[in-house]
Amino acid sequence: MLILVDAMGGDNAPEAVVNGCIDAINEKEGFDILLIGDSEKINSIISGRSFSNSRLKIHHASEVIKGDDSPVKAIMKKKDSSMVVGFNLLKENKGDVFVSAGNSGALMAGSHLILGGLKGVDRPAFGAIIPTKTGRTLIIDAGLNTVCKPINYLQFAIMGSVYMKELFNIDKPKVGLLNVGSEQAKGNETTKQAYSLIAESNVNFIGNVEGNDIMLGKVDVVVCDGFTGNILLKFLEGTADFMKSVLKEIFTKNLVSKISALMLSKSMKKILKTKLDSDENGGAPILGINGLVLKSHGNSEARTIKNVVIKAYNLAQTSFQEKIIEVFANNEIQEVDNGE
Repeated sequence: MLILVDAMGGDNAPEAVVNGCIDAINEKEGFDILLIGDSEKINSIISGRSFSNSRLKIHHASEVIKGDDSPVKAIMKKKDSSMVVGFNLLKENKGDVFVSAGNSGALMAGSHLILGGLKGVDRPAFGAIIPTKTGRTLIIDAGLNTVCKPINYLQFAIMGSVYMKELFNIDKPKVGLLNVGSEQAKGNETTKQAYSLIAESNVNFIGNVEGNDIMLGKVDVVVCDGFTGNILLKFLEGTADFMKSVLKEIFTKNLVSKISALMLSKSMKKILKTKLDSDENGGAPILGINGLVLKSHGNSEARTIKNVVIKAYNLAQTSFQEKIIEVFANNEIQEVDNGE
């Protein structure tokens, strides 16, 4: 398996990206990595590391799409950027999955313009996994579409259901529509129409859910627009960082608390790692496109990149993409009014 990585995408690129990829290679077998970007800068970082050289290669790209670049213009004009080259290599089947921590808008534009959307899917969406009281929940959309039509919510629900079923063997994933109240009549006109469409579909829809329902694990899939989803995701990440700092302060306050921390050290580390560490749960696939693309958050450190690369490897071994294609191709979705 070959994992394509945008070495120049993200606030801490290329150092964090290159080092994270090397860490991934040193930790897990089964894949090779093609780093795409400035070969001189990449080689200068690689020279100080020890790893299996045969598993990591470099594809030079002379341009970089920056965080403040206009997404569509950047994709159209920066043909030799690390991101555009990565998309094209994936489209040409010269890699199995593409990972980037770069400009989210450009990733969406590139997905549309270069890879293209799946038949029957109007808009792709980020699917971000978050830990909850009962296990995990998928937020979809987690940041691609700031404004959505009712039909988009339905398609997000379907893609999210297939994703959670295929990856985590959940027979009938519970789907909830994020809203300001649990009653069907709550929300704006768009969410009300979305509610009706999802309720009439074949997904296991339990109705509206509120923010407090998510962390309690009441649903497996939370459907929302990307504006709301991204705020929710960043709020949860910030809350996790806050909780870690509070716990650290509590357990280093005095001698008694330090002794208590030592006694709880093993279990605490496990909880902090699996429940409160955004670096452990990073990497959101873009669902609904012709190819497997994972977005890591813009300020990803090396550890984040390592985990996202390993996640990309694991995802590429599943059949979730084929199942999503099959559901839409077989017209298993009812023909519905798109709410326009």
